[in-house]
Amino acid sequence: QVQLVESGGGLVQPGGSLRLSCAASGSIAGIKDMGWYRQALGKQRELVAVITAGGSTNYRDSVKGRFTISRDGAKNTVYLQMNSLKPEDTAVYYCYVQVVYFVTRDYWGQGTQVTVSS
Repeated sequence: QVQLVESGGGLVQPGGSLRLSCAASGSIAGIKDMGWYRQALGKQRELVAVITAGGSTNYRDSVKGRFTISRDGAKNTVYLQMNSLKPEDTAVYYCYVQVVYFVTRDYWGQGTQVTVSS
C-alpha cells in the first residue's frame, strides 16, 4: 500500500506564491511520473504539470512561466512552486504518483485547497 500526503495549500492574494508538496510512502520500488491536477468548483479536473522520472516536465499553457514542478527522488516527493497566482488558479490541487511495485499503479493525494483572493 502507498500513502500520499499533500501539504502547502491555503489562501493567498493575487500575485502571491505558494508551494505544494506531496510525499509518497509505503511499498515503493520505483516511481515513474509525478504530477499535479486541479479541480475548480463546478469544473472538470485538469492536468497542471507533470514530471517524468528523467526530469522532463510539461505544463498546461495557463501556468507556464508561473508554476514550476520538481521532485526529490530520495524523499519520493513532488513539489509545485506557484508564483504570480491568479484568482483563476483557485481550485483543489491533487498530486498523483505512478508507483512501481511489481506492477505500476497510480495513486492520488487527498487534495489541498488553493484560494487566490484579495
